[in-house]
Amino acid sequence: MTILVTIITLVSIGVIAAVILYLVAQKFKVFENPKIDEVEEALPGANCGGCGFPGCRGMAEALVNSDDISTLFCPVGGNETMAEVAKILGKEVTAKEPMVAVVRCNGNFENRKRTNQYDGTATCVMAASLYSGDTACEFGCLGLGDCVEVCNFDAIHMDITTGLPVVDQDNCTACGACVEACPKDIIELRRKGPKNRRIFVSCVNKDKGAVAMKACKTACIGCGKCFKVCAFDAITIENNLAYIDHEKCKLCRKCVAVCPTGAIHEINFPVKKAVVKSDEKKQTEETHINTDKTVNK
Repeated sequence: MTILVTIITLVSIGVIAAVILYLVAQKFKVFENPKIDEVEEALPGANCGGCGFPGCRGMAEALVNSDDISTLFCPVGGNETMAEVAKILGKEVTAKEPMVAVVRCNGNFENRKRTNQYDGTATCVMAASLYSGDTACEFGCLGLGDCVEVCNFDAIHMDITTGLPVVDQDNCTACGACVEACPKDIIELRRKGPKNRRIFVSCVNKDKGAVAMKACKTACIGCGKCFKVCAFDAITIENNLAYIDHEKCKLCRKCVAVCPTGAIHEINFPVKKAVVKSDEKKQTEETHINTDKTVNK
């Protein structure tokens, strides 16, 4: 009899607890728009944080709950994914220029002499917190590969011959993880540009010209020659450093030609043909004439 009473009591307590939990769940339940699941399914699922949210779920919720989604963008999925999301939600989205990460440092082993050797925890963040670097340039790449570690797309690698990171433009999704990881701020997201062509100053050294050149052969010295030849107001000089605005740059390449240190890089452009000077051309023509006369004799 005692056992039966105990069982009935426990069952009753369980039923009452279940009813209470059900009532509480009903009272405090949160309605979630089913479109969130649909949008999340359309997103690439990389959870890289490039959209500004910790994961694709957060991005999906923001897309569904926002009246205007023009400011939201998934860099991994790109315009194709955003067009699909817009179709699901019946909202308008603006196509954006494809972006890519660029490394703004040309301080390889040849250009930037090493003055010491770092012997500590092999991360850029730790090295940057302890000292200015293993060269006379305190602005350059530390070469310990934090950017490589955070990339989920196998888009950036360390080149052992130069000691610098190299971006694979085909794999890069412009998620910005490498940008955030670099304590020296040498990695930047820029427009891929037409035919993947782009021009940028591959230097972030803010020292005066003589000091910068002593630390690295290809440092920007803030001479202003690039600024003077730019007809599109795309170049600014600040703190002894030139910067090219990729939104204004028309890729005319005039700045590349006048840079005395080679600090301005041009990517994916065809090699310029050598221009033959008039005197050289005249001499070449005379040589051909003399050759023809000799053959005729």
